[in-house]
Amino acid sequence: MPPPPRPRHLPLPIAGSVTNTPRLPPITTAQRRQKSTSSTDPEPPAAALSPRWLSDLKSRVGKCITFGLSSSQVGVAGKVMGEIARDWRDLVAEREGFLTGPQRRGLYRHTVVWGEMDSMREVGHVNNVTYNRYAESARVEWARKYATYIDPAHRVEWGQLCTNKGDGLIMKSIKTDFKFPMTCPDHITVYHKLAQEPEAGSSSFVLDVLILSELHQRPAARLSEDLVLYDYTQGKKAPLRPFMLDAFKQTWRLQEEARKASSEKVKQLLHTVRQLELDSWDRADAKEDFGSAAASGQ
Repeated sequence: MPPPPRPRHLPLPIAGSVTNTPRLPPITTAQRRQKSTSSTDPEPPAAALSPRWLSDLKSRVGKCITFGLSSSQVGVAGKVMGEIARDWRDLVAEREGFLTGPQRRGLYRHTVVWGEMDSMREVGHVNNVTYNRYAESARVEWARKYATYIDPAHRVEWGQLCTNKGDGLIMKSIKTDFKFPMTCPDHITVYHKLAQEPEAGSSSFVLDVLILSELHQRPAARLSEDLVLYDYTQGKKAPLRPFMLDAFKQTWRLQEEARKASSEKVKQLLHTVRQLELDSWDRADAKEDFGSAAASGQ
């Protein structure tokens, strides 16, 4: 005997037919607050921040303003937003040890053009190889800055680093981490930094690269460049010259100073915004200010 046919659809429960189900209490206004910014939660250390920490910080300030602030609190919020708008590159890059001044940066507000994008179905993004070219162009400028500003006494030697005359740089390896699909229109700013403190006798060094999207105000890609100093006149690799070692050691000290100073700035910003939250929407007796809409309904 064949088995009975299986039902084509499972029966659905009838609304209200379930009994003895406990009812949950209504959610209060206090419970709707963001758990990530509870008044008892400390701010995360600067080193553990999300890649989107800057945009998150602006959103948090915006929430405070939307909720309703006193005139003095509005002044504090405005100061925070002004500092972010003015110094966002320094806050993002120097916190990691990149030197961002005009005499150090590789590319500044470089235009991303349409021809640098790929076409993938209906969504295009900057070609992956293009990020390496951005880093290459910025590295050339990085070397030129040593020749022009940092160590002009050895202008010729620094200028030859990106040529096949005298001592030049050869790429041993490069690693690229893409953070999000950047598109045109946009602009980028690119920084280089020494990944480790240089040592006497070494013929290679590693540079970390940060490519910032100006539109999104966050990293679009990170690269690591392993470089070798090559003596083209002898046809072999060469140790870092004493003047190079001295300049790199000075750069390393400046990187560490910038990292510490910027981390402290970020820490102060986080503390200021947290205090603004505690004084506005995240206090126990907080009541949202509906402004003119509330007044018109009275």
